Amino acid sequence: MKIYSMIGSLVVIFALISYTIGFIMEQRKKIVNSRVLLFFTLGVVLDISATTLMIMGSSKGMLTFHGLLGYSSLLGMCTDTFLLWRHNVKNGSEVKVSRGLNTYSLVAYGWWVLAFITGGLMVALRYS
Repeated sequence: MKIYSMIGSLVVIFALISYTIGFIMEQRKKIVNSRVLLFFTLGVVLDISATTLMIMGSSKGMLTFHGLLGYSSLLGMCTDTFLLWRHNVKNGSEVKVSRGLNTYSLVAYGWWVLAFITGGLMVALRYS
């Protein structure tokens, strides 16, 4: 495994931790406070960094099944983070999120975790 891919794999684990903390906080309290925004934004920054590193370390190019799954899940999380920021700016941190936004966060996070798991499984199968 190339060094860029190894570092990218480590960085994406930190993205998972950050997304998960923000997601759990948002889903439990159903509000978007500064801590939720911090963890989602940090998750996006880490995810973009990890994706860039994994592309640099890949010998298969950018257009693979896992790549497309990863790009779409990153887009979903970027969109979710944008929507959460917009909700916070428009409504403040004390107004509960709508059911639709709460559901979108659930779907986007679930899709991202699916991409994370399939990436790990593909690496494990390749090296077994």
